[in-house]
Amino acid sequence: MKDKDLSLLKQVEYPDDLRKLSIGQLPELCRELRQDIIDELSVNPGHLASSLGVVELTVALHYVYNTPDDRIVWDVGHQAYGHKILTGRRERFCTNRKLHGIMPFPSPLESPYDTFACGHASNSISAALGMAVAEKRNHTGRQVVAVIGDGAMSGGLAFEGLNNASSTPNDMLIILNDNNMSIDRSVGGMKQYLIGLNTNKTYNDLRFKLSRWLKSRGYMGDDRRKGLIRFGNALKSALSHQQNMFEGLDIRYFGPFDGHNVAELVRILRQLKDMKGPKLLHLHTVKGKGYKPAEQAATIWHAPGRFCVDSGERIVADTTGIPPKFQDVFGHTLLELARQNPKIVGVTPAMPTGCSMNIMMKEMPDRVFDVGIAEGHAVTFSGGMAKEGLQPFCNIYSAFAQRSYDNVIHDVALLRLPVVLCLDRAGLVGEDGPTHHGAFDMAALRPVPHLTIASPMDEHELRRLMYTAQLPGAGPFVIRYPRGRGVLVDWRCPLTEVPVGTGRCLKDGRDMAVLTIGPIGNLAAQAIREAEAERPGLSVAHYDMRFLKPIDGSLLDEVGRRYSRIVTVEDGVRNGGLGSAVTEWMADHGYTPRIVRMGLPDDTFVEHGTVDQLQHIVGIDKDSIKKHLLS
Repeated sequence: MKDKDLSLLKQVEYPDDLRKLSIGQLPELCRELRQDIIDELSVNPGHLASSLGVVELTVALHYVYNTPDDRIVWDVGHQAYGHKILTGRRERFCTNRKLHGIMPFPSPLESPYDTFACGHASNSISAALGMAVAEKRNHTGRQVVAVIGDGAMSGGLAFEGLNNASSTPNDMLIILNDNNMSIDRSVGGMKQYLIGLNTNKTYNDLRFKLSRWLKSRGYMGDDRRKGLIRFGNALKSALSHQQNMFEGLDIRYFGPFDGHNVAELVRILRQLKDMKGPKLLHLHTVKGKGYKPAEQAATIWHAPGRFCVDSGERIVADTTGIPPKFQDVFGHTLLELARQNPKIVGVTPAMPTGCSMNIMMKEMPDRVFDVGIAEGHAVTFSGGMAKEGLQPFCNIYSAFAQRSYDNVIHDVALLRLPVVLCLDRAGLVGEDGPTHHGAFDMAALRPVPHLTIASPMDEHELRRLMYTAQLPGAGPFVIRYPRGRGVLVDWRCPLTEVPVGTGRCLKDGRDMAVLTIGPIGNLAAQAIREAEAERPGLSVAHYDMRFLKPIDGSLLDEVGRRYSRIVTVEDGVRNGGLGSAVTEWMADHGYTPRIVRMGLPDDTFVEHGTVDQLQHIVGIDKDSIKKHLLS
């Protein structure tokens, strides 16, 4: 269906072309833009439902504002596909998320229309406020708009930005895209507040006209404006019996309005464009708007994979006889453990489906807590429960857990609280690129006192480590595992304890030792077999370290005594990870082997592409490991 009836969209290469259209043509342009997104993502998977929900808003923003000189700051790039298509990338949109193609999330490195990095949630208000303050100092006259979803609004950084925006001179516009969704259904007090928030449209229109009249007579200077806003807020609260938290922060509130009426959005944005002071426009939208399957099941259609546009049928591969995803093994094992241990509770920051904690949530809803997009809170909340005798399993994607580093140190490790921090999507994640690769967790967490850090080589090891982590006295315990499928079809095994700080010798050898941690060990095992087959007489030992911390000193002592050549392989950054730990241990204990450290490259963010492609590029695929062994 590519290019089917997209005659208007073909005329729009950049926003300057869009602004040549009449307002009456915009609904048709929105229809064509929505169709183009659907057609493209049916064959080149990506984030579908979020972008469909903001088509009208995207068109209206670029129609009213002089982009790229005016700044539009998107919060989470899931919703920015329409923005990419309208800003010079339509012909290349078929390369979205592919190796060397369009980046998975907006980035100023790719386009001047992409004003800030937005792979993670909740940063738009803070970034846009910084831009708005810079505009005040530089007198550029440019407008600044932040677009944030109701799910991202639950993040602590969003509240910090709101608080500062209320007290720092700026003319920023915040657009709250409220669809009651993040990836799963939105949760928490902010969700409930927004559901009940309703401001009369007539009141907003009257207030806007009154503000223009007051401005024309010089009554809208900063001090007088704030006084009038506070008076208006008090009057409205008295009349409507409703408090508005945004206006309580001296941020003028408008809405909620229909986010799918493009002509009305243009009218509203034009009214707000030159209004002084911070403003918030509240829009109601539907995630997946315009494609019925996505509207009916927004969580599934957040990133549905390939699908048939006409039937709405997702093209799902036959998984019979294929190992399960690591996240599903985690989910089933957590439920199994929770049935045995009544102290176990689950915590997730807005990712119950993504991390498979929904499996436990379905059977034990009172023992699983979705805290919204709030990773730091998730860790400290877990620490509070652990302090009072519960056993939290806190599951956070590795890249998102970076936001909770301070909380891990001060609110868990310092008191040795028994929180199990499960880092899903550790290592290279593929098409989501540098904002989502779990590259830094081992290097960042290794120096933190009291933490146990482990990574399972396969599904059996994951289950055993989860069992070990919840045993009495285990203390704060980190388990990292990758995105995607494991290696064992028969993944169930007895839940037995793994002695903390112990590795294992998988294969003995004479010439050199390969030390691995986590599932990358499976590639290393294949490389060893092939290298020995290609060079008869070569004998390579393989050790699965299993624990980064505490590292197995007895095993390293054996390696140091027996081998003058060591290769370490990991799927995290080389600096500070397993290779660094082994090198430091050998130096501290008087061993001087030649050590080759294989891992993600130093001082580099790895681009997007398939995991296989990226492993080859950074040199941790099977062939790269084999090459080192043979050389």
